[in-house]
Amino acid sequence: MLIHGKNPVIEALRAGRKIHTLFITETFDRRVLSDYDTSSIPIKVLSKQKMYAQFPKGHQGLAADVVDYTGPTLKTVLAKPGPKLFVMLDTVEDPHNLGAILRNAEAFGVTAVIIPKHRSAAVTPTVVKVSAGAIEHIDLITVTNLNQTVRVLKDHGVWIVGTDLDTDQTLESIHPETDLAVVFGSEGKGLSRLLKSHCDYLVRIPMLGQTNSLNVSVACGIVLYDIVRRR
Repeated sequence: MLIHGKNPVIEALRAGRKIHTLFITETFDRRVLSDYDTSSIPIKVLSKQKMYAQFPKGHQGLAADVVDYTGPTLKTVLAKPGPKLFVMLDTVEDPHNLGAILRNAEAFGVTAVIIPKHRSAAVTPTVVKVSAGAIEHIDLITVTNLNQTVRVLKDHGVWIVGTDLDTDQTLESIHPETDLAVVFGSEGKGLSRLLKSHCDYLVRIPMLGQTNSLNVSVACGIVLYDIVRRR
């Protein structure tokens, strides 16, 4: 996979991700890479014109060809010790939202982000870029069926909290001391009916303005902050 931008590439180096090739512009300051061992990585120097032709805007003169991003299994993550806090995404198909949610999740110490194999944004260079390198430090689990995954989580003592506009319960109803999986749906569709029915309870973010919804990545950040603050 080709990724671009200083933060994504630096975090890939820091995390020890396998990098096939580094791409830099002729004027790129190589001192940015001095803290990392790049001796075994081929470095290809491109003109500014070729860099812009090969990579999107925002590459900041640095890009890399890295091994694809693959996450652990749910079973592996559940076996790890310590309290659990999962983020589960239902039909979140915008790569910018997925990237921002991964950044939120890493910042607030989420155990893992769970996405479905279908009807979801996949890990793309845009997701990596928007995550600002956070994808290197957060487990991303891809599952075949969210409803089956919910049952597995419940079997392991994880409470399933759905976010929904049509509920009287607000964030204060969340019990932060329990193991949790917070489920977010897309802005347009919300949670699917079946998945909503499998949630232990539903909560909403109290809002005082005229708008009745928030961008899903913004909503995710608010909910995670409230849980971590009260843990």
